Amino acid sequence: MTTVTQVNIPESKPFFFGIFRAFVDIRELMLIVLIIGIIVVMSNVNPYFFSFSNFRAVSVGMTPTAIIVIGMAILLASGGFDLSVGSVMALSSTVVAMLLLTGMPIPLAVTCGLVLGTIVGVLNGFLVTGLGINPLIATLGTMSIARGVALVLTEGFSVSSLPTSFAWIGKADVGGFPIIVLVTILLVILFDLAVRHTRFFRQVYFIGANEKAAMLSGIHVNRVRIILYALTGLLAALAGVLLASRLMSGTPTAGNGIELQVLAAAVIGGASLRGGEGTILGAFLGVVFVALINNTMTMLAVSIYWQMIVIGGVLVSAVALDMLIRKKRD
Repeated sequence: MTTVTQVNIPESKPFFFGIFRAFVDIRELMLIVLIIGIIVVMSNVNPYFFSFSNFRAVSVGMTPTAIIVIGMAILLASGGFDLSVGSVMALSSTVVAMLLLTGMPIPLAVTCGLVLGTIVGVLNGFLVTGLGINPLIATLGTMSIARGVALVLTEGFSVSSLPTSFAWIGKADVGGFPIIVLVTILLVILFDLAVRHTRFFRQVYFIGANEKAAMLSGIHVNRVRIILYALTGLLAALAGVLLASRLMSGTPTAGNGIELQVLAAAVIGGASLRGGEGTILGAFLGVVFVALINNTMTMLAVSIYWQMIVIGGVLVSAVALDMLIRKKRD
């Protein structure tokens, strides 16, 4: 009797499925395609959209978010996050403005603002690592404290009448391009290269992927995390200084809700709330994507309240997509 051996032949998947999978996995590529798509569609809907003045306004407006998202993306890769970034930005901008009104030299006042943001970041790191407080609770508390201090110092009013020379930082151009935009792009490039090629930042991914394994391999997890929170506070303070220079005022209500936009941009760019993933370039492209969506809705005369709903929906969709991708990989 002849024995027939059954052979299981793997089911071949359509060619377009592989392209779609690569498109989703390479988040930077996906965002570049989506960004180009938005530009092409909106250029046909509104001719003003594809103009230098509009792109300049969008790029300048997204500068604070783009700077802050650098630190947030690295924090997310380590398995943490920071909700106090908007409040730190507001506090630093108001403190710098108040110091300038006392006659303090601009470099010294800016340094004090940056140091203040770094101190808040170190405090966040100590609360999370030293006391073991959940990052959500710890940074939610410092968010309220920093915002409250800014409001108490200014009694809720903006600090204006700053020295005209301070405007150079936020309003100067080089070849028609705002310096603050060039500074932002330079920071994105430097930190993206650092995350990809330096030993310290590579540790971040090991911590985010498996904290216990990282500790057993000799990585000082708590020390790294405190440094990352300090870096995030420093970048939030830098965003506040640049914003104060551009607006020529320190505003205690500045950055209200920016933490949602930063988180949305980072997750859209490939960062995971579980840690161990994400790039600076992807997070920056996420900021560009969110900024273009906001700009599109503004040009289409969509209410600001609906814009908040859309951004929240984009964040939920990005997290859901991240979870689906992880389940498929597992």
